[in-house]
Amino acid sequence: MSEIESVKREAFQSRIGFILVSAGCAIGIGNVWKFPYLVGQNGGGIFVLFYLLFLIIMGIPVLTMELAVGRASRKSVVPGYKALEKKGSRWHIHGWFCIAGCYLLMMYYTTVSGWMLAYFLKFINGTFDNIAIAESDSVFSNLLASPMTMGLCMAITVLVGFLVCALGVQKGLEKVSTVIMTALLLLIIILAVHSLTLSGASEGTTFYLFPSIDRVKEQGVGKVITAAMNQAFFTLSLGIAAMEIFGSYMSDKHTLISESINIAAFDTFVALMSGLIIFPACFSFGIRADAGPSLIFLTLPKVFMSMKFGKLWGTLFFLFMTSASFSTEIAVFENLISTSIENFKWSRKKSVLVNCLFIIIASLPCVYGYNILSNVRFFGGKDILDFEDFLVSNILLPVGSLIYLLFCVTKWGWGYDNYIKECNKGKGFKLPKWVKAYFQFVLPAFILIIIIQGLI
Repeated sequence: MSEIESVKREAFQSRIGFILVSAGCAIGIGNVWKFPYLVGQNGGGIFVLFYLLFLIIMGIPVLTMELAVGRASRKSVVPGYKALEKKGSRWHIHGWFCIAGCYLLMMYYTTVSGWMLAYFLKFINGTFDNIAIAESDSVFSNLLASPMTMGLCMAITVLVGFLVCALGVQKGLEKVSTVIMTALLLLIIILAVHSLTLSGASEGTTFYLFPSIDRVKEQGVGKVITAAMNQAFFTLSLGIAAMEIFGSYMSDKHTLISESINIAAFDTFVALMSGLIIFPACFSFGIRADAGPSLIFLTLPKVFMSMKFGKLWGTLFFLFMTSASFSTEIAVFENLISTSIENFKWSRKKSVLVNCLFIIIASLPCVYGYNILSNVRFFGGKDILDFEDFLVSNILLPVGSLIYLLFCVTKWGWGYDNYIKECNKGKGFKLPKWVKAYFQFVLPAFILIIIIQGLI
């Protein structure tokens, strides 16, 4: 049996392996630096309820569709579309945009992953032990100003990620992801318990999760609802076939709605627990919890520097962040490797080597965007990272999800009957056929709202 054939037939060894790998792909940096802030800003528990509602009526259904294309075809995205589309149709063209989206995502995600690794190493070697809290912001600005340090950290995460994938689906991706996700769960529980025991933690927890009508009124009900809709949709990384590939490796023993619920529950648990780390700690030391990179690299180091055994807690936190970002990286890397094997008939070894080299080179503009290429700006003053993120998050993800949806539920694509049959195969929750009208008319409207919002 050739190597290419064996890769095509490889599958996850266990159900928990599939769930952990898929959840690892969904669980990323945004879970930590965006979700908790959105919850606190948009009414606490009220936002969480809206988020869960949209996760059920939007995120999970589209996830089942992406997984269905993978499981029914047993192929990566382009040949997967070709195997299921009607003769003469061109749905598989979207597959190439999915591949481009995965490459584009890794062109900037690896830089941020490198930041996480750098801060993990800085807490271990005592960088923050030797400076005043007021000077801690300079650590991040110095990192951004050093293309050598940023480039090295980025390259390390890429090299290690592809090394894991070189071992194959079971021995590499599944085995390593299981270890990483188990460690991530343990770390997040330890960090959350510690934050909740800090003096003044209850005030932060109340702000984070207690329903607040006043904050909803302040933001506006419409903004709260649309923010929840956006977060519920984007949290599962849908639309660029990042999940489709895992559908091609999964078994037929359980329904796709059951597996999608498990993935979404895991992702939501990590996001909620991240807030229980951040808000109690920030409130305990009187530090405002911002969103985005400033939260992770400017705000939280001050918190850790202020607390007892801060070096330990800072090291554990950035180990958690490095694990979260790395789990996403290796999941997307596997997609790129599988795509290269099936479309170009490369061996896994060649696919790993070529993709690894390409990702390192293609990631350099983002690394240089904060130093050598800092003058490069796109519309709205976006730097290279923000521009690449805009293309993926505001265009490729929502538009790609809409295409997956239309492919699965319309007569011009794979067709609703074929989709529902694949979705309900196995044990577990099954979708009733009466949801067809909702999938064909209401759900596309929701996704169009997200696309229009993103472009505006």
